[in-house]
Amino acid sequence: MLLSGCRETVDTTARYVYQNYTISDYLRRHTQYSTYYDLLFQTPVSPITQTNVGQLLSARGHYTVFPPTNDAIQAYLLKLQADGIIAEPTWDALAQNGKLDSIRSLVVMSSIIDCGDHAEALMTADFPIAQNAEIVRPNMYDRKLTVSYGDDPETILVNGSPIHRLNRDIPASNGFIHAVDSVVLSNTNTLGDLITDVVSKRREGIYVSCLLAQTVGLRDSLLKAEDDAYRLLYLSGHDKDFHGHDMPSHRRYGYTFFPESDAFWSQALGRPALEITPRDVVDYLDGLGLYPEASRGDDYADEGNLLYQFVTYHLLPVRLAADRIVQHRNEVGFNPTIRTLTVAMAEYYVSMGQRRLMKLYESAESGGVFINRFPVLDSGRRGTYHELSCPSDGEGVRIGAALTGQAGNLSNAMVYPLDELLVYDQRLQEKLGSERIRFDAAAMFPELTNNDVRLGTARYTYFPPDRDYKYLDDAWVGEGSMLGYNTGGTYSEKGFITYYGDEMASQGFTDVIFRLPPVPREGLYEIRYGITAADSNRGIYQFYWGSSPDRLRPMGIPLDLRMGGLYFDTPNGTYPSNMGWQEDTDDEDYNSEIDKFLRNHGFMKGANIYSTGETTTGRSVQSQVRRIIVREYMKPDETYYIRFKSCLDYLDRYLVLDYMEYCPKEVYDNPETPEDIW
Repeated sequence: MLLSGCRETVDTTARYVYQNYTISDYLRRHTQYSTYYDLLFQTPVSPITQTNVGQLLSARGHYTVFPPTNDAIQAYLLKLQADGIIAEPTWDALAQNGKLDSIRSLVVMSSIIDCGDHAEALMTADFPIAQNAEIVRPNMYDRKLTVSYGDDPETILVNGSPIHRLNRDIPASNGFIHAVDSVVLSNTNTLGDLITDVVSKRREGIYVSCLLAQTVGLRDSLLKAEDDAYRLLYLSGHDKDFHGHDMPSHRRYGYTFFPESDAFWSQALGRPALEITPRDVVDYLDGLGLYPEASRGDDYADEGNLLYQFVTYHLLPVRLAADRIVQHRNEVGFNPTIRTLTVAMAEYYVSMGQRRLMKLYESAESGGVFINRFPVLDSGRRGTYHELSCPSDGEGVRIGAALTGQAGNLSNAMVYPLDELLVYDQRLQEKLGSERIRFDAAAMFPELTNNDVRLGTARYTYFPPDRDYKYLDDAWVGEGSMLGYNTGGTYSEKGFITYYGDEMASQGFTDVIFRLPPVPREGLYEIRYGITAADSNRGIYQFYWGSSPDRLRPMGIPLDLRMGGLYFDTPNGTYPSNMGWQEDTDDEDYNSEIDKFLRNHGFMKGANIYSTGETTTGRSVQSQVRRIIVREYMKPDETYYIRFKSCLDYLDRYLVLDYMEYCPKEVYDNPETPEDIW
């Protein structure tokens, strides 16, 4: 009686029953997508093929498609008319002004993600959960789609286009369909275009910061989006000649811009943002005593000018999506599926202009991502590495939400407005120079992040030697070297038991030079080399260091990467390494003595911060080691390089690099507060 008395009327008119259709079949059978369906068969997959996108969606594959309805496409044509691009809201009008092919391609290619042969198509449950985060795989227009959520949890937007509530997660034999109520578009504008638009149209929000960037002459640099010469090289099949290994399909340029908001400048200078001039900002900064070594003249494009030094520290030459400003993957306690923050994590990047370090920081207690934050951490040997407190002079600058919509959806950049002043001053140099700086090897090269290589969808990626094409600005790859990157697994997995679960590696007759990040202040530093000494395929390398890449001097005896804390792996067997490595005990004095013994041999245990589980950390595994390779006096205005050259004539030996560390003497040789194990 209860069951018969409680009835619900369900609207089934918009529901879809799976009948093993392909995506193309489904769109053909539903007339509300007829315009989009026709566009699919009029759009070629690439300039070098006769295959069209409609044929692609009729075949096997794993596609995620966001088809706009006929009404949505008509609304887009009306917008083009309102913007003065076409005289009438018709495709014929686009053909008359010569923009038919480009607009048609934009609509179609922006709406489809090809997930490849091995990854599944995406349901909405697979979208990133962080606000304004990007879907890992790019669309066929080669742009990342941003996912955002409304106050109503049912509201999901992709690049600002709402996904239809009833017509989402529609299964097809070759993927999933998510109908949208407006056309999903990929913005072709660059950061340089945004700066020009904001300044010329006097758009408030970040007007002052854009005016400053234009004034110091950065606009043209920020227009760059991709190296077309490399793209043609890749499309020509050149990668097939490179030992059969995959190379990056693009060489994109990327930027992250941290502009102070107009609200900040109006309050700081006491006048409306649109009335503020570059000279007003220079006088304000000069009054604060900032950049004392810089010139105060009107030649703002000069690298020694105060305004130039101020503005360039707001720009990184790497495009950092909202959920990857600080990477999270295999730190202690972190679950890649739930993605709840745990221990404190920091990434270090090098700014544009004069090379200066920027620390990007996030923890469970920070309440967001910060620039240059210096909290007090529970960093004892039995600690948790969580924040205990944060002094007022170490709070750092909170990073605001990314710009969204067409203004924020840039092809080559992310923009994060700030409500506080961001400067690189002596106080910051002192703080950065008083802590250990650990930088992931993959973060040293912006090209890896800009081209979806770092923690991307391809497990192995190799870069061409400089003879064929110089891909990495901060690396010089010799002809016999095969420099590559290994994610250690998919992004949702923890990967190797290494820092961030990944590693850089070079195979063959390796001869590579890396440009190192700058040190923050003058002093004596140790440079440590973090590796996995896991098996006999590691090599032996002489390493060189110095400030002139053509005249680097050898540093010590060759580095044998087969040697772990306990074992020495060779093709002929495993032998004791005699380094003195021992597992930690309950006796912390004993553990400290083991650490000192290892340091005397140029060894350190792995960092305690990364793990494969709750208890198996880098410190607890004998193959995870840090080698102290350089102890030298370094200056912040010098550029330093390190070179690794093979000592064994075996093509199958690997140079493996996980991370590197700068550690100032006051940290590694501090009698009162020993360096932490994290």
